[in-house]
Amino acid sequence: MKAATEFDAIVIGAGSVGNPTAYFLAREGFRMLVLDELSSSGQGQNKAAIGGVRATHSDPAKIRLCQQSLEIFSHWKESTGTDIGWKKGGYCFPAFTEKVETTIKGLLPVQKKFRLNIDWLDAEGIQKVVTGISPDGLRGGTYSPDDGQVSPLLAAESFTREAVRLGAVYRYREPVKSLVLNGNAVVGVRTEKGEYRAPTVINASGVNATGLCQMAGLNIPILPDSHEGGISAPVQQFLDPLVVDLRPGPEGKTINFYFGQDANGQIIFCYTPKVPISGTNRNSTYEFMPIIAARLVEVIPRLKNLTIRRVWRGLYPMTPDGSPVVGKAPNVEGFVLGVGMCGQGFMLGPGVGLNLASLVAHGKPVVDREVFDLLSPARDLYAGKKEALK
Repeated sequence: MKAATEFDAIVIGAGSVGNPTAYFLAREGFRMLVLDELSSSGQGQNKAAIGGVRATHSDPAKIRLCQQSLEIFSHWKESTGTDIGWKKGGYCFPAFTEKVETTIKGLLPVQKKFRLNIDWLDAEGIQKVVTGISPDGLRGGTYSPDDGQVSPLLAAESFTREAVRLGAVYRYREPVKSLVLNGNAVVGVRTEKGEYRAPTVINASGVNATGLCQMAGLNIPILPDSHEGGISAPVQQFLDPLVVDLRPGPEGKTINFYFGQDANGQIIFCYTPKVPISGTNRNSTYEFMPIIAARLVEVIPRLKNLTIRRVWRGLYPMTPDGSPVVGKAPNVEGFVLGVGMCGQGFMLGPGVGLNLASLVAHGKPVVDREVFDLLSPARDLYAGKKEALK
């Protein structure tokens, strides 16, 4: 039998979390192996992301991790020389109803506690921030100018390239068939092409995470549901922030709408269904464009002339409490989890990767332990309070 190939750490999944984790561990001097079942990096749910990156959450752990992601993304070109489409345009949550105003104002204390650059603006202020926004019923809104956008495809390619430059090995079209166990420790993985050994195996496999956890005797329920997005042909730059409209749709089928203009001038958009569409079906639906188009034109009337280039449907790997599962697996040595990102894997990915690399290399995360532990795999996944800004 062929001898197992030895590495310092193995990452399963070359996506939004796996690529940054591999990069930061390679930067620590680790001999890295990254395995993915698809043909190249970022071809799973990463490429379905719309690329928004914000720290304006209600959960302290998400705030801190996304602050780190923003730091990494915003300085990426400076540190690597690669343009990943970073656009510092901020995020805006306009309020057209008293309920939305109460909700977003209520989150400001916790957001400011973590020193987020965010404030409430009156209606006139929001009109200055969001060019062309409809004044009808506009009460004001919050604006966080340090948030922004990145190209998910360019980011995946660049993280991979930088990790490889530091010695990481990527193997594509090679799904993990089983974990190699030694008592209560994970010491490697098996694929159809061979066996790979490492003292640390990191599960960053997105919607496939539960099956890998089960191989280690863990019950970590990650249940996918689907969301649709789309993008227009490019138009002249006019919209700086990503806009999140928290009003439910009149159709009774949506929770919120969000859209923005990327660095290439294209309008990118999505909404959150009120009733989750569970499963792994990624075929586009007939109702998505009529619903999203009506809301886009309602919020910014000038968007009525947009030419839509394409639409798609991606999967959110959801946890029961709506928060990621990040850290060392309970009662299983050598197994680390970065899973269940709940549709925010792209914006969380660099922050999660930085902290997982520090945890593996130095025994502790970069953020305060008490904040990091809010995402612990050992927590009761059915008891937590769900994130207010989905």
